[in-house]
Amino acid sequence: MIYINHFGMREPPFGITPDTSFFFDCKSIREALNTLAVAVAGGEGFIKITGEVGTGKTLLCRKLLATLDPSWVSAYIPNPDLDPRTLLQALIDELDIKGAEGLDRHSLLKIINHALLDCARRKKRVIVCLDECQAMPIESMEALRLLTNLETEKRKLLQVVLFGQPELDDKLSQTSIRQLRQRITFQYRLGRLTFNEVAQYLEHRMTVAGYSGDRVFGSAAAWVIYLASGGVPRLVNILANKALMLAYGRGERRVGWGQAMAAVRDTPATRWSVQTWTWLALACAVASAAGWMLMT
Repeated sequence: MIYINHFGMREPPFGITPDTSFFFDCKSIREALNTLAVAVAGGEGFIKITGEVGTGKTLLCRKLLATLDPSWVSAYIPNPDLDPRTLLQALIDELDIKGAEGLDRHSLLKIINHALLDCARRKKRVIVCLDECQAMPIESMEALRLLTNLETEKRKLLQVVLFGQPELDDKLSQTSIRQLRQRITFQYRLGRLTFNEVAQYLEHRMTVAGYSGDRVFGSAAAWVIYLASGGVPRLVNILANKALMLAYGRGERRVGWGQAMAAVRDTPATRWSVQTWTWLALACAVASAAGWMLMT
């Protein structure tokens, strides 16, 4: 980004690619991680995490995988929109299972089962994380369920974490996969950032990127970004990035509500009405006049 040197940073602070080095410990993410920690430690079969687009599901998934110690064998499938056989083959590739080339679906299930038993004998635990699960075909979900039938007296030999948009709940409500739905023992719905969390999030990412000066995003600018994004981290990143570019273009080192408003106007995903714009302008004027501070 052209403004990196202007603000004295090492890297762009508001990229939309999930990066665990920018992990922000907000209430919703913390609760989700705690839920995952309890479920994984307990050896539960299926765990479900849902959230709207841009709320941090992929970042949470990567954070979970990064916390696993060497006693775990993990697999990550970012796009499970695959037929059952292809899904099983993708899982075999992720688990680095040899000798599975050209096998039919039944044989693939058999070789995965043998691999899971081998992991159990070596005191290894296996976890599979699947992102964007709302796109997974019903037949592939059923194939995945069959893999979780293997268990010891204490726990499942394979744990599965499903990450998906709210549409995943609609898919799981279908009668044909009620057996899988009954095996989901832990679940969590990711929420959005509050206003205070958005303010802290903006400064947190600036600091991680290497910025060390005074606060860049003024109180009114933070309000604009919060209201326009609805607290969705991905939209916060997009708006903050554009606002920084506008501030740089004017040779300024602080983002005001004018730059934030311009960033919103350039971002169709916000889709604000005229009434919302009027209300926001009034709110920002009041905030500026009152001299509100985001953090002490």
